[in-house]
Amino acid sequence: MVASRVGLALVERGFQVRHFGATALVQLLQKAKQLYALEKQLLKLDRYNVLVLDDIGYVKRTEAETSVLFELIAHRYERLGMIITSNHPFSDWDQIFPDTTMTVAAIDRLVHHATIVEIEAESYRKKAAQAKLPSASI
Repeated sequence: MVASRVGLALVERGFQVRHFGATALVQLLQKAKQLYALEKQLLKLDRYNVLVLDDIGYVKRTEAETSVLFELIAHRYERLGMIITSNHPFSDWDQIFPDTTMTVAAIDRLVHHATIVEIEAESYRKKAAQAKLPSASI
C-alpha cells in the first residue's frame, strides 16, 4: 500500500509510473524472452520513470524467473526508478532467488542509489480480519 501511494504521488507530480504484481511482471518478461523479444519489452518499460514491483518475495522464484527480473534490474540500473516491496529483508533473498551470485548482484544494483524503507508493523490485512471476528464469550 505504501508503494502504491508513493507511485500515486509521483504520478501527481508528472512522472510516468506503472504498477505490477511481481508474478505478472515475471510472466510478461518470460513471455517476451520466449519470443526473443526481452530487450524490446525492457525498452518498452523505459517509458515509465518508475516501476512499482509489488510482493517480490511472495513466492520462491525459479532461475528462469529470477533471470528476467535480474535483466530488468540491470537494464534500469542508474537510469530509471524502481520501487520494490518484499516481506523479506535482503538477508533472506537467497530464499527467493535460487542463484546466490545473481541475488547478490541484484541487491547490489538495487541498493546502490536506493532509499530503503523498512516497515516493522503488524499486517493491516490481518488486523482488519481479526476485527471482523466475533469475540468469544465465556
